[in-house]
Amino acid sequence: MTAETQLPQATGSCCSPSGSCHDGADAGAQEGGVTTVYQVSGMTCGHCEGAVSEEVSGIEGVTSVKAVASTGRVTVISAAPLSDDAVRAAVDEAGYELVGRA
Repeated sequence: MTAETQLPQATGSCCSPSGSCHDGADAGAQEGGVTTVYQVSGMTCGHCEGAVSEEVSGIEGVTSVKAVASTGRVTVISAAPLSDDAVRAAVDEAGYELVGRA
């Protein structure tokens, strides 16, 4: 699974010209499922988005993750509702803090 992020690239960023750490190949995977939006603190760039997206996408049942550093929002699409504890653990593993649901 590939995580999708969308943010204009900052000067000196480690991300691609589109501001994405990934190619967005799973953009069509967002159909169906349960959509939950979380608020995460500490993300500042596309690299941060990629780290959070990678960890959250590892949760069983997650089909799509879109993290946006400028808003701190992480939109997760999953086959079934996710445990907030599982999402919190994934965000913590990435080095950021889950504030709660947005």
